[in-house]
Amino acid sequence: MNQIPTQDIIEEMENTRPGILDLRVVDRRTFLKLTGVTSTGLVLGFTIRDAASPVFAAADNEFTANEFVRIATDGNIYLYSKNPEIGQGIKTAVPMIIAEELDADWSDVIVEQAPINEEVYGRQSAGGSRSLTTAWDQVRKAGAAARAMLVSAAAKEWGVPESECRTEASSVFHDASNRKAAYARLALKAAEEPLPDLDALVLKKRSEYKLLGKRITGVDNHKVVTGQPLFGVDAVIPGMRYASYLKCPAAGGRVKSANLDEIKALHGVEDAFVIEGNNEPTELMPGVAIVANSTWAAISAKNKLKVEWDESQATKASWTEAQKNARDIAKNKSGDVLYDIGNIDGKFAEAEKSYEAFYEYPFLSHAPLEPQNCTAWVHDGKAELWAPTQRPEQGGNSVAGILGIDKKNVEVHQLRVGGGFGRRLMNDYMCEAAAISAQAGVPVKLQWTREDDMAHDFYRVGGFHALKGAIDKEGKLSAWHDHFITFMGSNKKPVTGGDMRNSEFPIDFFPDTRITQTMLPLRVPTGPWRSPRSCGIAFAVQSFISELAEEAGRDHVEFLLDMLGEPRWLEQGNIDAMNTGRAARVIKLAAEKAGWGKPMPKGRGLGMAFHFSHAGHFAEVADISVDENKKLTIHKITVAGDVGPIINLSGAENQSQGAVIDALSTTLGLQLSIENGRIQETNFHQYPILRMNKAPDVAVHFIESDYRPTGLGEPALPPAAPAICNAIYAASGIRVRDLPLSKHGFSV
Repeated sequence: MNQIPTQDIIEEMENTRPGILDLRVVDRRTFLKLTGVTSTGLVLGFTIRDAASPVFAAADNEFTANEFVRIATDGNIYLYSKNPEIGQGIKTAVPMIIAEELDADWSDVIVEQAPINEEVYGRQSAGGSRSLTTAWDQVRKAGAAARAMLVSAAAKEWGVPESECRTEASSVFHDASNRKAAYARLALKAAEEPLPDLDALVLKKRSEYKLLGKRITGVDNHKVVTGQPLFGVDAVIPGMRYASYLKCPAAGGRVKSANLDEIKALHGVEDAFVIEGNNEPTELMPGVAIVANSTWAAISAKNKLKVEWDESQATKASWTEAQKNARDIAKNKSGDVLYDIGNIDGKFAEAEKSYEAFYEYPFLSHAPLEPQNCTAWVHDGKAELWAPTQRPEQGGNSVAGILGIDKKNVEVHQLRVGGGFGRRLMNDYMCEAAAISAQAGVPVKLQWTREDDMAHDFYRVGGFHALKGAIDKEGKLSAWHDHFITFMGSNKKPVTGGDMRNSEFPIDFFPDTRITQTMLPLRVPTGPWRSPRSCGIAFAVQSFISELAEEAGRDHVEFLLDMLGEPRWLEQGNIDAMNTGRAARVIKLAAEKAGWGKPMPKGRGLGMAFHFSHAGHFAEVADISVDENKKLTIHKITVAGDVGPIINLSGAENQSQGAVIDALSTTLGLQLSIENGRIQETNFHQYPILRMNKAPDVAVHFIESDYRPTGLGEPALPPAAPAICNAIYAASGIRVRDLPLSKHGFSV
């Protein structure tokens, strides 16, 4: 494992680089030009911020922080990715956008992770499939501004109008005089040019893209497959010790006593102590910390801990009890009204027929391949952290609060994340590492085990839906009622991921809809899980639509398209809202590519599902065979999506395929049992993540519309579970209304 450079080493590396052109973009109105000259080049920075005060300062004639574009005189073009890389490909996608507008040759590009500074970069988190959407205009302008300054420099040198110059492959061309200048040669002169008016920049149209939309391998792929140190578990700093932390298995429990003296006497153990914490699950819960000279010694000692827990305030939650209560609640059909649109009672009264079904889905763990970890060094009123986090700025703020220091004295180094899926939006492991370092007086690397990760997750909340639909004389859906039974947090509101919003299909576009809600109490930590809300709701909603189509005696695809009606935005002026025309197009494309309607042999069927989630329109068709032993053969899953222009086709396909495989894994066999507040599943032998040899063939197709691009980490997941279950029904006649499939004897 390589040592992570400390700040003084980083600064020394920066100061010994060749001279560079450095562009830093943050805001729309204020322009600040700061320059410094070295013997081999020049650095330039500018910002686009609402604040008028400078955010950069010249040091040794060079800027050393927070850039998007740096062009070196040796020909290297450094592009900086501002968001955490959690496997979603953002570290490749954002620099591709910059390179496209810059007209940089991708072979000249070196991608680096930007430092954490939201005052300069804006949003620097990874969640909600929002990274591309929020960065799109900002980073396009960064590349376009750099290109404009290079063109201006070349035009002045040649004495020609800028309009006669063009750019391509890291060079400026003047075709009329057959002249060409590489960006590297123009860097010094370009830095002397006035900053362009960012609002006047002409950005490329999709038809002009040369790089975007192509398949580009991830910039870290070679390092990942060759085991080079990129992740939190790889971090090493001088004088570092290793830590483990044991918390009560039932959330809310506190330490009464522990065999600390016995633990301190163990080989390799240097210290052991109780941390009271602040009792905030997302920050620092009470527990026992162990500091040792190796990870093995720390974890081995933790396994020998004997802790008496005070569970008087701990949760006593039970999933089996919640299941029973939900079914009882569904029978009386009462609840708080969330949405009541149109004349639902009248529609049910005049319906040709009505149909009801009850659906449920379980709690789930994020289970990232890399368990939680963080390296922290707290000293002299400051804290430095090396963390695989999805929200570095928030994590730093939480650490500052725990330590009682100014947040300006907390520095977070963003490391590559070995799987997030929403889990690392909470930064409890960062707070724990900082608290342990502060009390032990040494830098520590805190490493959770898989068992820690399963026992102390922020789980995908389970849920229940008592659904009822009305079919009119024409076989159309005329009314929709969903009695949603979910869980309530201490604030008397639905827990994270357990709410229902009007953007959830089919609410808000259907003229006669009622959504009612009943909340059950819960004190188990929950959090965003890949496609929050939609990941569970889509299973119930899209499976029930298939049932309604059959009840109406109509083809499922035809029924779905009829529900959508004429093309329209559900929220005018909001391009992140659902568009029924975009929805219809992906449904038709998925059906076409999957061969919807073709004759199928006995025991084999196609299942369709559509869902709108995280600004993405996705339809999926599962092609599945079911034998007499309920063994499934998944021949293919066809995916059609519209998320605007595709940035990196390789990354887009990978994200869609990964979402489908993740959904298949959870649909088949994943569930958490909660009894007496404790998660019963401890590791993968009880939580069977899908293995590689069971992964299906996933064919992905995109409709590249001209809207602003939206993320892909989440929206391809929700339709997969209902498509699979609808295919099982088509193949076998068995309708699955509660997950996972393994409960019903299905296997792959």
